[in-house]
Amino acid sequence: MNSKDFESLVSSIGFSSVPERFRNLISNVALIIEDDVSFELRRDMRLPDNETLLGLYHGIPLTKRGDNYTGALPDTITLYRLPILRSAEQEGVTVKKMIEETIWHEVAHHFGLNEMEVRKRENERSS
Repeated sequence: MNSKDFESLVSSIGFSSVPERFRNLISNVALIIEDDVSFELRRDMRLPDNETLLGLYHGIPLTKRGDNYTGALPDTITLYRLPILRSAEQEGVTVKKMIEETIWHEVAHHFGLNEMEVRKRENERSS
């Protein structure tokens, strides 16, 4: 899937895959698309070469925002197109489903869940 088609798909999905009760609480978050994870980010996050990163939340989670949280630039959820395409193919799911799951995963970080908590809830949800 080329960049333009991927971007159109992400745009059509947006936050719609997030249940409404949570979607209405998402605040000041922008979706960004990049082709792949940069070498610098892998280094900074200490990600091994064999670890796949489909998305990344960057910002101040809702649980950490205080009364002084005003005028801040939007938090970002970056979706990595090439890893998402590879993972969708490897797992035998649609690209749309992989994007939806990645957005939902990163939105959980926006709500203040750490990686272990997110994965635990994902496992519970899929059981």
